[in-house]
Amino acid sequence: MKKIVLMSVLALGQITPAIAQQAATMNQGQMSALDSDKDGAVERSEYEAFMAGAFDNLDKNKDGNLTSDETKQALNAQQFAATDTNSDGKISRNEFLDRVMADFKTADRSGDGSLK
Repeated sequence: MKKIVLMSVLALGQITPAIAQQAATMNQGQMSALDSDKDGAVERSEYEAFMAGAFDNLDKNKDGNLTSDETKQALNAQQFAATDTNSDGKISRNEFLDRVMADFKTADRSGDGSLK
C-alpha cells in the first residue's frame, strides 16, 4: 500500500518526522497503541480520539492552534500550508482533524471504517 500523508503519533507520544507513514507501513506496536479496544483494528473513532490527543500534545502554548514552530519536527512548510486551509498561518484543531481524518479515509481502502 502506498504511503499517505498523515500525522502519526507513535506509542510513546512521539511525532514522526515529516508527517509519516501510516496504514500498511504502521508496525504492530503502533497499531496496538491506537487500537484501544484491542480488537485487532484501528477504528475511525479510535484514530480520531488519538489524533485529538496528538493535537493537544503539539499545541505547546495551549491556544487551540498549531504554529509552524510547534510543528516544525513533524511538518515541512508545504505540509503545514496544505493543512492550514484558511491560510491564516496556523492550524486550528478542526483543520488538523479534517486533514488526518481525510487521510484515514484514504487509508481505509475497504471502506469499513477501520485500518487493519
